[in-house]
Amino acid sequence: MIMTSQFSPLYSKKVIDLIKNPRNMGEIKNPDGVATVGNRVCGDIMRLYIRIRNKGSREYIKDIKFQTLGCAAAIASSSILTEIAKGKSLKTAQKITNQEVVRKLGGLPEAKLHCSVLAVEALQKAIDYYKKNEKK
Repeated sequence: MIMTSQFSPLYSKKVIDLIKNPRNMGEIKNPDGVATVGNRVCGDIMRLYIRIRNKGSREYIKDIKFQTLGCAAAIASSSILTEIAKGKSLKTAQKITNQEVVRKLGGLPEAKLHCSVLAVEALQKAIDYYKKNEKK
């Protein structure tokens, strides 16, 4: 059981909520895009799955899920990223920055900013995977 008080001085209410109730956690079977990224220094590992759909000539993220093995900031960063990216066109999703992730989280301690970078890197790599493999 996570004790909220142990995170209160470090994390925003949004981060604490996402730690206790992560959104879009899980796996997509037969995803259109998937990526695994990690940080050797801290040990965080994130896997991101995306399902892409076409609406006219626009490709968008219909579904997105994550699996993260890591600290509270890594889980919260992964979770909020899925909320930001879901429903976005691929073009728009590729423009998501780690600063946007941090802002939507209500901030992160400086020592945990790398978690937001990992989350965005996972999304970019999952989109790249899709683009590389969709033409086959």
